[in-house]
Amino acid sequence: MTYSFSNYDQKLETTLEHIRSDVRTLRTGRASADLMDPVLVEAYGQKMKLVELASINVPDATLLVISPWDKSLVENIEKAIAKAELNLNPIVDGDVIRVPVPTLTEEKRREMVKKLHQKIEAGKAMLRDVRTKAKQDIEAQKGNEGISEDDVVADLETLEEKHQAAVAKLDDLQDSKEKELLSI
Repeated sequence: MTYSFSNYDQKLETTLEHIRSDVRTLRTGRASADLMDPVLVEAYGQKMKLVELASINVPDATLLVISPWDKSLVENIEKAIAKAELNLNPIVDGDVIRVPVPTLTEEKRREMVKKLHQKIEAGKAMLRDVRTKAKQDIEAQKGNEGISEDDVVADLETLEEKHQAAVAKLDDLQDSKEKELLSI
């Protein structure tokens, strides 16, 4: 029996999803509920994601409106957004929190593109780690009963094809996000 790629495919998809979610948090100058993903709020004796505690609406491209389901958490949510290092200033307006999203300067856009490239490079390194582990598993099959040299070579070629397809997905993600960051 040759190498089973189901475990590799699962790890590959998990890695890609992690990278996609990391890239989504980059601010483009447009309001998006994804901007609040890294915000952890102290609530009920533990840290919880903001989306678990409130609805996040985007009435226009420059504003987020956060409506906590438990109105007693308004102050905690405001503090959590301020501490999340998103360079956003939440404004409490009664039972809701308004978060203006300022448009980015050209310099800030270029800085975001640099961050994007760093995140994509880190993602490619993660993909290489996953590939290396799978390659070791494939090569460990050499000499096993029922596994020929040709089987190992074919599995290694399949592994490389899958890896290149994943890298291409990251390149596409980088290109689309970069266009989004640089468009005004």
